[in-house]
Amino acid sequence: MNDSDSSSSSQSDVPAKEIAIIGAGISGLATAYRLIELSQEKSQPVKLTLFDAAERIGGAFGTEQIGDYRIERGADSFVTNKPWGVRLCERLGIQDELISTNSEFRRSLILRRGKPIETPAGFQLLGPAELWPMIKSPLLSLPAKLRVAQEVLVRRKASNEDESLASFVRRRFGQELLDNIVQPMVGGIYTSDPERLSLQATLPRFLELEARYGSVIRGLRKQKQDSGPASGARYGLFVTPANGMQHLLNTLLEKVEEKATVELGTKVSEVRPDGGRIRIEFEESPPRTFDAVVMALPAYLSASILESASPELSSSLSEIDYASSAIVVSGHQLDDIEHPLDAFGLVIPHRERRRILAVSFLSRKFPDRAPDGRVVLRTFVGGAMQPGEVEFSDDQIMDTVQIELKSILGVRGRPDFMKIVRYNRAMPQYEVGHLQRVERIRSQVDELQGIALAGNAFIGVGIPDCIKSGEEAAEKVWADSFQPQQ
Repeated sequence: MNDSDSSSSSQSDVPAKEIAIIGAGISGLATAYRLIELSQEKSQPVKLTLFDAAERIGGAFGTEQIGDYRIERGADSFVTNKPWGVRLCERLGIQDELISTNSEFRRSLILRRGKPIETPAGFQLLGPAELWPMIKSPLLSLPAKLRVAQEVLVRRKASNEDESLASFVRRRFGQELLDNIVQPMVGGIYTSDPERLSLQATLPRFLELEARYGSVIRGLRKQKQDSGPASGARYGLFVTPANGMQHLLNTLLEKVEEKATVELGTKVSEVRPDGGRIRIEFEESPPRTFDAVVMALPAYLSASILESASPELSSSLSEIDYASSAIVVSGHQLDDIEHPLDAFGLVIPHRERRRILAVSFLSRKFPDRAPDGRVVLRTFVGGAMQPGEVEFSDDQIMDTVQIELKSILGVRGRPDFMKIVRYNRAMPQYEVGHLQRVERIRSQVDELQGIALAGNAFIGVGIPDCIKSGEEAAEKVWADSFQPQQ
């Protein structure tokens, strides 16, 4: 690990600001890289130190080679319509290595009465841009289809108060669309209960469609007309490095390690202001002080560490709930699977009473993830609506997955491999009122000079959101550390 700072030789007589970043996941690394960029842009030296309690960078995130299989333990891609991921790749010089999803299989499946059914063409998470594919679909009953068609007649909501995703869909489209299509699709993203999920904090564009056009369907149709034939399904918005998501992490880490020190296996117990600097207490080493600290951690860990510095901020952070889940990654011979797997994956409504949430067909989405004649499946378990499923042992969860895959997709035979990755309290739950809670947290953080927060607990759960949060945290502590001289 390199212990140099990011100053040039011409700055050697200028004291370097010392900044610590707690948490060396994608948010923390993005924070560090942005601080390095700011140091170079502003010709101001900084000395960066990243701390992480784990023994490896990125936690469960990353790519792994198992024989001729290339698997993903965490996120397998990121979206391009949130620009922070693509922009980071451009600055890292790896934008040309990004690949899009396989156009041959750009569709998804939803389980209905035990059978995988294609999601209606043009359906966009909460509503349809086209009615005819919905009318033809066996996912809804005839009364439910008529209710969906009547959405254009539903009056827009008068108030601007936050409401749950379930309330919005029920109000505009009816209960059956919520239960059979929306809940499993959204659950596959947020592992959340739609009855508690804030629409403002997760999918505000649908509120904007209602407000602007008086109808979600009319709004989606208008957007499709404006964007031309490429609008359709949104699968083309996802990209990944050709060699896997680990390449993004490794490239970012290499850039950071050129200018910063990374200390793994180092657990922080407390952060608090101390005589104009920030004091960090460690569980197994002497305390140290810094000019600024960024905490790129789950909200509940930041709450514990900041309790003495700001009880009010600690209390607000503790209000953000988290769900646990697990991913079982497995490799199979295609001849052992009855279903053609002619899609990117399958989501499962809660009302189907299954013990898994979804199955992603990774090697259908991106090339070079499985040998010829084989496929990689990623099966999701747990989440806010099935929390008990992740309390079983690894072997029990993998047995459950094999039973469900056999029943749903006709997966038989012995898999080439099975690997379980657990995400304990890893997915923040953006419950109703989340944006107001985050605004309160931001105002409380602003009162702590030299301290900033980053991570997926605040503005979004995806990779671009984490990158953005890290870069914004970097900007805050930079401004705190380099106030213009009066």
